[in-house]
Amino acid sequence: MSAVIVDASIRHLDRLHEIETECFKDEAFTREQIARLLKDYDSISFVACVGNKIVGFVISMIYIDRNDLQGHILTIDVLPDYRRKGNGQMLIQETERILKQKGAKASRLEVKEDNYAAINLYKKLGYEKVGRLKNYYGNSHGIYLNKALT
Repeated sequence: MSAVIVDASIRHLDRLHEIETECFKDEAFTREQIARLLKDYDSISFVACVGNKIVGFVISMIYIDRNDLQGHILTIDVLPDYRRKGNGQMLIQETERILKQKGAKASRLEVKEDNYAAINLYKKLGYEKVGRLKNYYGNSHGIYLNKALT
């Protein structure tokens, strides 16, 4: 069963924090960080729902960099049982659609360099590696990816 993508809000906070903790363990955003991001005027956030259950979410920001609007996907989480079913792809594509609508020229994100499933998804969606982030995730390295939205 495919998910329906809807706007995230602060009323989803407890569930989003549960999912974030399950997906990212020690590197998870705190409940307070998620709340701050959801309330931020420049935040673009969606949840993926299967039936009445939230199974994933994305939080991104839009900001100005060198006089251009840019998007930055800060976290994308899909529960293990709902991965490889198109849910992450739908969350990213909806985020990119809104970023483009708001005038963003690119979308950026970071991923742990050994998260091959996520890296493959991002590459499939057109993201390209632009750098390596040494010890970005504690003792693990990250990869910095970018995608033009024009």
